[in-house]
Amino acid sequence: MDVYSDTIRDLSANDKLQLVERIWDDLAANGGAMPLPDWAVEEATRRRDQMLADPKLGFTHEEVWKRIDDSRNG
Repeated sequence: MDVYSDTIRDLSANDKLQLVERIWDDLAANGGAMPLPDWAVEEATRRRDQMLADPKLGFTHEEVWKRIDDSRNG
């Protein structure tokens, strides 16, 4: 393994999360579009088409938040 991966592996969970936040903030600050691999675009398109064909496959905004709340409280 390279020195960077070894260094990251030795970080605490909290330090790893802070590193991810810094990387995320840096990516967001650049404002450029992130390239997506073809497979990701194809999968997103497939899921969108599936949802449009049968809207019952998904959840409403309210249902999603209820599931999140239930998972936190239960």
